[in-house]
Amino acid sequence: MRSHQPDGTEANGNLPLELDGFVGRRAELSGLARALDASRLVTVTGPGGIGKSRLAARVAGGRCAPPDGVWRVELAAVRDPEFVDYAVVEALGLTDHTTRLPRETLLAHLAGRRLLLVLDGFEHLVDACAELVVELLGQVPGLAVLAVGRRPLAVSGEQVFALGPLGEDEAVELFGERAGRQGLPVGDDPQVRELCRRLDGIPLAIELAAGRLGVLSAGQLLERLDDRFRLLTGGGRDALPRHRTLRTAIGWSHELCTPEERLLWSRLSVFAGQFDLEAAEYVCSGGGLRSDDVLDVLSALLAQSVVAREETATGVRYRMLDTVRAYGAEWLEATGDAVRLRRRHRDWYVGLATWCELDWFSPRQNEVAARIEAELPNLRCALEYCLTDPDGVELGRHLAGSLWFCWVGCGRLSEGRHWLERSVEPEARGELEVRGRPAPGPGTEHARLKALWVLGYVAILQGDTVPALAALQQCREEAERTGHPTATAYAEHRTGCLALVSDDMPRAESLLRSSLARYQEIGELNSNVLMAQVELGMARAFLGDLPDAVRLCEDVRRICEDHGERWARSYALYVLAYAAWSEGDAAHARALLTECLTCAHAFHDLLGSVLSIELLALVTATQGDPAEAAVLQGAAAALWPSVGLPLFGSAYYNAPHELCEATARERLGGRRYEGCVRQGRALGREAAVARALGRARPSAGLPAPRGPVRHTEVTLATREPAAGTHEPAASPTRKGGETAG
Repeated sequence: MRSHQPDGTEANGNLPLELDGFVGRRAELSGLARALDASRLVTVTGPGGIGKSRLAARVAGGRCAPPDGVWRVELAAVRDPEFVDYAVVEALGLTDHTTRLPRETLLAHLAGRRLLLVLDGFEHLVDACAELVVELLGQVPGLAVLAVGRRPLAVSGEQVFALGPLGEDEAVELFGERAGRQGLPVGDDPQVRELCRRLDGIPLAIELAAGRLGVLSAGQLLERLDDRFRLLTGGGRDALPRHRTLRTAIGWSHELCTPEERLLWSRLSVFAGQFDLEAAEYVCSGGGLRSDDVLDVLSALLAQSVVAREETATGVRYRMLDTVRAYGAEWLEATGDAVRLRRRHRDWYVGLATWCELDWFSPRQNEVAARIEAELPNLRCALEYCLTDPDGVELGRHLAGSLWFCWVGCGRLSEGRHWLERSVEPEARGELEVRGRPAPGPGTEHARLKALWVLGYVAILQGDTVPALAALQQCREEAERTGHPTATAYAEHRTGCLALVSDDMPRAESLLRSSLARYQEIGELNSNVLMAQVELGMARAFLGDLPDAVRLCEDVRRICEDHGERWARSYALYVLAYAAWSEGDAAHARALLTECLTCAHAFHDLLGSVLSIELLALVTATQGDPAEAAVLQGAAAALWPSVGLPLFGSAYYNAPHELCEATARERLGGRRYEGCVRQGRALGREAAVARALGRARPSAGLPAPRGPVRHTEVTLATREPAAGTHEPAASPTRKGGETAG
């Protein structure tokens, strides 16, 4: 997570704080620092467990940070090379709802910046990472990369920094420090020195050994180590000795475990990233391990440093070191139980997503958002397994569709579209038949129809209208043919949403009213239904009926407060703020927008955030501060490329923006206005939100209009704009002092 300064500016980087002591590596610390001074690409290589990540983090954190910080990207949990770019985008705290590729988002963000990027754990993604690094370094002069993996990237300009084992004194120091943390001081024990020598000074092996001191003495560890060296001689004849030694060390720790501990170790390897106790109890139980015993066995693995415990926003969670997880995965494959465990993992996360979708419409909405954020690596793993298993495609569609609230409400439109498009593709390509499976028959349409309307919804919010309309039309036609009234209602609703952002207000009103009637008929009530009513309220406001818009959105506000729903409520507040400003009550509009922006930002809903900032700019101009209004317009302009087409290319949504700009230009003059806009564009997302929420309210201002901003005599061009363009399809024209669209 990014941290922020008191003035709202973003902190430089995301390196985690060290929780335990850094021991030794004095020569390596200075050597790696010199390498970074001499080269823009340095790769720390070495076997798993050798301490590459700790050394890299220590050097990166101890240097004089570049102006735009040090940013660490953890790639160990990324299984698919396609998601390397997404992982970097996420680590940098970027949000992009457009149809742009994440690579384009990265290049746009990094242009003109000076920072150090730490790519950690890339060895299973070496080709994708090498391609990314070459392009970024070639186009961003101010970028340096510190890569951490078991092998080099093998690209031009790379300086390889090979990390070897600890020296004997440093190894003993590490063992003693870790033992002391358990309240077990060892001093300068000859048996400890011998143990560290036999472990070849590999930090992971030493820490695993120190973790056993609560049960075995150093002498007993040495005796058992002799046995395990003879038993487990991992690697071939051509493998490096330290590779064999590490495998032996982990295998030795594995052999010290009880049968139940070894069984749980192998089964936990199906998790990607963090997991919680409930997931472990469900996924890993059965076949020799009772669910009630998982906690005790997990506790034993924690005591041996096989599993790490982490405090998170969603409670206590657990993680296996990647090397330890990979060792467990080999054992799982050897037992022949891997397929069953992966299916149990899939089933758990399908169930979790289904529960979270239901609980999204509840007072636990914030908790759901945090839980889904924490579980994304495992959800991605489940989605990938579903969509590559012929028997799991329908579950994959169900999972991708059930996560609509994550894609839309929690700011992950681009990733959601990736999974949704994949989920609806196999049948069209005849993939199932090729694999020897029959195409889905009657009764299996529900998941596909849901994936289609969610795909249409995501594409609408990205400003990609042609694919959106195609998905929604297909959904409605199939729903009507197969008799699915719920899917019909959702397809009609989202088509109405498309008409709204395309400026076809009569059609939007007709479709939205019809979909609301359908929802009522089938007894549907959730965040989506409330959004249909909000969108109808927006259409009524644009058509000039402010009282009806207020009535509709106040009703949504009441229902949301009754159910504890906050996300749909924030959009209702936006429409109410638009109405309040139109009626001349700028102070009330600001209060509503402040609450709206606070909520949208908490959910990482960039669309809701930027819409709020746009309207806050107009309110600010109305209240007599045109300079601050111009700053907010600049901040919004910098955010739109990460959402989609600015203000949807809609003359109706654009009219307040045009009015704000005209007012500010008139009061400031063109040169000062442009300077204020540039100042706003330079703000990061966090700083922009802080600025919009924290500015002082002037005591006097300009009169606001009475009644809605009018939209007349608008000719809308047919538009299929490229994502990220800043020009609306049609600009409102002014007549008689009013903004007309």
